[in-house]
Amino acid sequence: MADEQAGREVDILWRGRKVRALVPTLLADRDLTLNIATVARTATAAAEVGHAAEALPEDYDALARLLLRSEGVASSYVEGIRAPVVDVVLAEENLAPGVTSASWVASNLAAVTEAVATAATTALSVEALCEWHRTLMTGSPTPERYVGMIRDEQGWIGGNDPTDAHLVTPPPERLDTLLDDLVRYANREGIDPVAQTAIAHAQFEIIHPFSDGNGRMGRVLVAWILTKRLSLVTPPPVSAAIAADVGGYASGLVLYRFGELDRWVQWFAAAVRDGGRAQRQLISELSALKARWRERLSSGERALRSDAKAWAALGLLARHVVLTSDVLTRELGVSNKGALDALRQLAERGVLLEYGTVTRGRGQPSKLYVSKELLALAGSSPLR
Repeated sequence: MADEQAGREVDILWRGRKVRALVPTLLADRDLTLNIATVARTATAAAEVGHAAEALPEDYDALARLLLRSEGVASSYVEGIRAPVVDVVLAEENLAPGVTSASWVASNLAAVTEAVATAATTALSVEALCEWHRTLMTGSPTPERYVGMIRDEQGWIGGNDPTDAHLVTPPPERLDTLLDDLVRYANREGIDPVAQTAIAHAQFEIIHPFSDGNGRMGRVLVAWILTKRLSLVTPPPVSAAIAADVGGYASGLVLYRFGELDRWVQWFAAAVRDGGRAQRQLISELSALKARWRERLSSGERALRSDAKAWAALGLLARHVVLTSDVLTRELGVSNKGALDALRQLAERGVLLEYGTVTRGRGQPSKLYVSKELLALAGSSPLR
């Protein structure tokens, strides 16, 4: 039985049988005061994220894409949806047709990207949540009638039905009120950003407003709130920290349901702190990797001239991760021959590795080139 402040159980009927569903207390009606130790931890987490943001280079676009990819891949990993990072990148670039685990992970990345892009300018709304859900579920086996729609059926977590479920979520007639309350809370200013994110995420997971994808959607919400409240250009990969301790994450959500607010917020603050540290590490590793690439192109008997197209092609990494001659001709305005020469030069110097071919339309197959070193960064912990 949940603490009365966190929520209360209500009787519902499920196919002629009585079961108990948890209805969380509206956040507007709860005392969300945290103890001094918890406030100290959320402050530390926010400071760590701030330090990571300050370390972003001026040309942060490619790095931001790597960070968002790390978030999307890790969030899917938490739900058991796994695919090699290179396959995810191919799905992102529309170079791998068909519905696969990689395409589902790519859809997760697309949803995070969409949410983050709106954080600075748009308030949260139920309509926005539905739009993100529609993006998230692209290519999933979930029936279309459930995609981008608040559920109108009883939900549960774990088990085959509500009679043996780990948690029976609120009945559908309660969802409008609960979501309106959640949205108002998530849009608040002037409160602790990390605690706000932790509480909104846990409340969302109890509400479980969609028929599928609620875990990933809840972590999209995490990215949106942190980006908005901490004025970030890209959120730290908090899901990577969650994926490293899925058991602690699940236990923390249970603690929240039982009214242990401080313990849950402390756990979440540690995940945000670790996400900030992971971001700083990625920034450092990418900077070192770029230095090694430049050294390979500029030293020795095979040093490239400063006007060689391979230098410009190098600049497209890490935004694309997977390169083809089509990408180079489109992005750099070079001929197909010039693009192929640049890719070959990068491969000869160990920057790129040939990775099969892709055929688009009726044209000739294009060779795919990847950087193994960059893919290792793109996967991020714990997926490396």
